[in-house]
This record gives sequence, structure tokens and C-alpha cells, in this order.
Amino acid sequence: MPDFSSLTERQREIYEFIREKIEGRGYGPTVREIGEAFEILSPNGVMCHLKALEKKGLILRKGRSARAIQLLDHHPQSSSLPFLGAVAAGSPTAAVAQNERLEFKDLFGGSEHYVLKVRGNSMIDDHIQDGDFVVIRKRETASDGERVVAMIDDEVTLKRFYKEKNHVRLEPANKSMAPILVHSSDDAKILGVLIGVMRKC
Repeated sequence: MPDFSSLTERQREIYEFIREKIEGRGYGPTVREIGEAFEILSPNGVMCHLKALEKKGLILRKGRSARAIQLLDHHPQSSSLPFLGAVAAGSPTAAVAQNERLEFKDLFGGSEHYVLKVRGNSMIDDHIQDGDFVVIRKRETASDGERVVAMIDDEVTLKRFYKEKNHVRLEPANKSMAPILVHSSDDAKILGVLIGVMRKC
């Protein structure tokens, strides 16, 4: 059982630093990174702290690389993703961040992903329905045909992306709806690309 009560202040700081690195990028810090972060000049000084954390049941070391450090109370892939609100599958809708998380059973992990709930029917030909949850990978660029979340004048929409000569075309997957044409003078930004769709039965 991990023993947090006996940690010194420095040990607790190093433990939290290790946790932040693992949760942020999927693997732990190197001895050098820990030394630089806490101004510990000697690698042996860092190793003393790591050995103490291991002895107290907080970490496990299986070698000398950054990936060898594991947190014993930590699941490497989080089963939840931040839920950031609704995205329009129709006309763009105002972007409102939500302070919630949704569980997705480790299908998607990493801090570069988030979840939006679809509002509207503009993507039904891509089998994306009103009320579905879409998993988005954070990205600021897209290739033609990719489904993106785009922000236009502080409103977000889910559409297929096409870069054309004088404008960007955001194409709905619904033949009854017109595309959105975004000219270079418009305030438009890609927030991410769609990588998965979840539907509650």
C-alpha cells in the first residue's frame, strides 16, 4: 500500500512531478529532468529520492530509462476524457467549455484528446447523429476530407474540411445542407480532427 504520510516535502514534490510527466506524456521523467527541475546537481542525489519513493511503495523502477518509472497507484491510460460541451452538426454554435469527464474504457487516452456532444444532423451521411459523442484529437491542421471541429467567430462546428484556391470549404455530410465557405479574411481555426464516434444505446 503506498505510504504518503511519511513523505518529506521534497519527496512529495518529486512524486508529483513524476505523476505530472506520466499523465501528460505517457512516461516518466529522466533522472536529468528531475535534477534540473529541483536543482539537484548530482544524479546520485536524484537516485536517493527515487529509491525512497520506491521503498515507500509509491513508484516502481524497472531500469534506468524514463519509461522504467511507474506509479504503483496509477493506471497509465486514463479511462476518461474531458467533456468540453456541444459541437454543431448544423449551423455553428457557441463554444462553452464543460468541467466534466466521460468514461470511455481506455479506448482513447492521452491529454491530446477530448469529447464533444453532437447537436444537429448535418453529419448524418457519415453516421454521426444528433446526441452522439465524438472523440477529437487536438490539431490545428487537416487534410482534405478529414472531419474537423472548426471555430468560426467564436462558434464551433463539425464538418468535412477542404482547402480550395481562395477559401476553405466546410462540407456537411447531409445533401440537404449547404457548405460553409471560410475566406482568408474570416476568423477561422481548426481545433481538432475526429477520431471516433460513441453512441449511447
